[in-house]
Amino acid sequence: MPIITCIDDLKQIHRRKVPKMFWDYCESGSYTEQTFGENSSDFHKIRLRQRVARDLSGRTTDTTMMGRKVAMPVALSPVGSCGMQSADGEIKAARAAEAFGVPFTLSTFAICSIEDIAAHTTAPFWFQLYVMRDEDFVDGLIERARKAGCDALVLTLDLQILGQRHKDIKNGLTAPPKMTPRNLLDMALHPAWSYGMAMTKRRTFRNVVGHAKGVVSLRDLNAWSNENYDPQLDWGKVRKLRDKWGGKLILKGILDAEDARMALDVGADGILVSNHGGRQLDGALSTIRSLPQVVRAVGDQVEVYLDGGIRSGQDVLKALAMGAKSTFIGRSFLYGLGAMGQPGVTRALEVIQKEIDITMALCGVQHAREFSREHVLVPEGFEGRWE
Repeated sequence: MPIITCIDDLKQIHRRKVPKMFWDYCESGSYTEQTFGENSSDFHKIRLRQRVARDLSGRTTDTTMMGRKVAMPVALSPVGSCGMQSADGEIKAARAAEAFGVPFTLSTFAICSIEDIAAHTTAPFWFQLYVMRDEDFVDGLIERARKAGCDALVLTLDLQILGQRHKDIKNGLTAPPKMTPRNLLDMALHPAWSYGMAMTKRRTFRNVVGHAKGVVSLRDLNAWSNENYDPQLDWGKVRKLRDKWGGKLILKGILDAEDARMALDVGADGILVSNHGGRQLDGALSTIRSLPQVVRAVGDQVEVYLDGGIRSGQDVLKALAMGAKSTFIGRSFLYGLGAMGQPGVTRALEVIQKEIDITMALCGVQHAREFSREHVLVPEGFEGRWE
């Protein structure tokens, strides 16, 4: 068993274990990847304030999200094609999250279905919804999530049109991969991954295939998904979807204060400050730079979370200091999944929790939820200013 001390250790193992197209899918952004890179690098510009001679007993990392007690201010982000990083990947990640005590969010474009997760876990999970032109399909997803006991819906707003990710196009990304000579060679070079995929029946988007009209094959699926994102999604449709769901609603993809106020107006319970991991609008601000303006816009009227660039427990605390109630992690848990399966996800969560605990102690803080702006130094002009 390799010694894992940080998320980067898992990242290096992950890269060796999965075929190139799925590694590239994980570790890439759109166009020049400026926003993808700055999501992480901008955290390094924020410095922590060391304090000494404080009572450090009784420390705790726990908090709440959507009324649920969680072990630390972290949830697992919805990740498309998660089950192509490791066989049955979403099931493994959901089980790890449940055992650890943090929320798991299932993507619409997961390999494992809503029903798969419900059958293999006991804790409520969250479901992320993409809005498609096929209204019957969307209504069906909402009803399936309700029947599965999902206690929050995460509605993605920043993918009405698909951003271009150069690596995915060059790799001919599909799930499962097409049996081309190049892909066959790549799979042969990753025998453990290939064996795992051969042993599972879950190798395509099971929330879609057999549920969307006319989607019964890989060719049908590719054509349907490319043509079906709804470019007419507006705040009126968001309000209607909120009413159809009727439960806790988190709106994902908010970067702007004005959009945050609109999210509040339509009745969101949570706002997830996210730029889709740098995979949509390249050149947009990183999420940590965008976070403060969103927090100021809505105050404490709605829970504000941050997704994007978190690779350590220190990053989690910096997000809290900048106003987030909690955070979501995507690539950090995905590295663990690709490296070691379910134990790898658990290890990623352990690493982040330990870093949160040690860092808040060295900053003189007993409770993670008390970490605030007074505990960090933020460079002048960090947030930027829209004229």
